[in-house]
Amino acid sequence: MRNRTALVTGAAGGIGEAVTRELARNGARVAAVDRDEEALRGKVAEIAVDGNEVSAFPTDVSSSEQVEELVEGIETRLGPLDFVVNAAGVLRLGEARHLTDEDWSSTFAVNTAGVFHVSRAAVNRMVPRGGGAIVTVASNAAQTPRADMAAYAASKAATTMFTKTLGLEVAKYGIRCNTVAPGSTDTPMLGSMWQDETGRDATIAGVPEKYRVGIPLGKLALPSDIADAVVFLLSDRASHITMHALTVDGGAALGG
Repeated sequence: MRNRTALVTGAAGGIGEAVTRELARNGARVAAVDRDEEALRGKVAEIAVDGNEVSAFPTDVSSSEQVEELVEGIETRLGPLDFVVNAAGVLRLGEARHLTDEDWSSTFAVNTAGVFHVSRAAVNRMVPRGGGAIVTVASNAAQTPRADMAAYAASKAATTMFTKTLGLEVAKYGIRCNTVAPGSTDTPMLGSMWQDETGRDATIAGVPEKYRVGIPLGKLALPSDIADAVVFLLSDRASHITMHALTVDGGAALGG
């Protein structure tokens, strides 16, 4: 991946940060994107300490205009995009019948519209060049119902099918589009779902009253576990893989 250019959204923390680190470690020039400018610049400074090529591009991916300016700016400063990782995401919990309009719209604005904005802007520049790879971080909740996660699950399901359909349309240009579907991963987003210190154990063991099985491997994923899968799908080792959804959840969805 040396001397190739990557864009990663949600880069200020969690899975996006881990992907940014791994791509930079592999020699890519990484444009780190997040709407939290302060946190983003802090993470970029940490990653750059080892001589990695990583730059901060504060952007709200829910804005089509900001995303177009972002991608144009990245290609001007860092070079043509080879890789895109859609890792930005938000979580709004609650039973479907109690979700507010804002819960629903804000979830889809980032998790689904954000993926559309970034992918469209990148692909329209990749097509004339005849190559590129996109990986969208979805969720195992996109295919397995989870109580209190209707908005999140629906947004990730939409994002998954969008990415696959995009992959079908641009395959003739040599562009690959895949998704990685994490399960419970040790990030601040997961922690926000826990009421107390028993939350971690319950996530691993399962919650029968919510019809949720636990994690057969008996542990949470680390952000680096997801990053490894993302980087593999971007790499030339996955050159004949497209429109694929790779689940990385320790067996929590029972292979679904």
